[in-house]
Amino acid sequence: MTITSPPEKRWTRLEYERLVDLGAFQPGERLELVDGALLLREPQSGPHATAVGLVEDALRAVFGAGWTVRIHGPIALDDDSEPEPDIAVVPGSRRDYISGHPSRPVLIVEVGEGSLEFDRSDKASLYARAGIQDYWVVNLVEHVLEVYRDAVLAPGARYGHRYGTAVKLRGGEHVTPLAAPHATIPVSDLLP
Repeated sequence: MTITSPPEKRWTRLEYERLVDLGAFQPGERLELVDGALLLREPQSGPHATAVGLVEDALRAVFGAGWTVRIHGPIALDDDSEPEPDIAVVPGSRRDYISGHPSRPVLIVEVGEGSLEFDRSDKASLYARAGIQDYWVVNLVEHVLEVYRDAVLAPGARYGHRYGTAVKLRGGEHVTPLAAPHATIPVSDLLP
């Protein structure tokens, strides 16, 4: 007797957005679409929420006019993915995205505690596949900032891509966003 798993329903980004528009999910339910699968996001601890706020403050100061720093906002990454990263920096103003979510952020930041391994592996592979050039993980476990750059093909990675460069920065060091090469942010400003 052959045992098989029942098929899974994979969702497209358009199907997911339609479900959201129809009110198919509970208010406040933290979901995101990653490669056709609906994933529940972890609840935010105090340090997680604090880190999100610290990163938001630092990036707003650095990017200024002409850029929007989005917190937990959907990104139309591809036909099968609409993640809601902790922070994303996108060109333009908030009103530029009334008719659709942004698709090309210049920087994505995830805050990792319970989701740290997922953020480092699956999310990194997803973002690398989408061509996101600057991806940061605020690592609350080790109290460091992980900076991922230089997306490359990687057949063994979850989504066929990974970042070729990964650097861990500590509190006394600084980071410069690729899209704001004039800026220098103390890593200690990003860590709770």
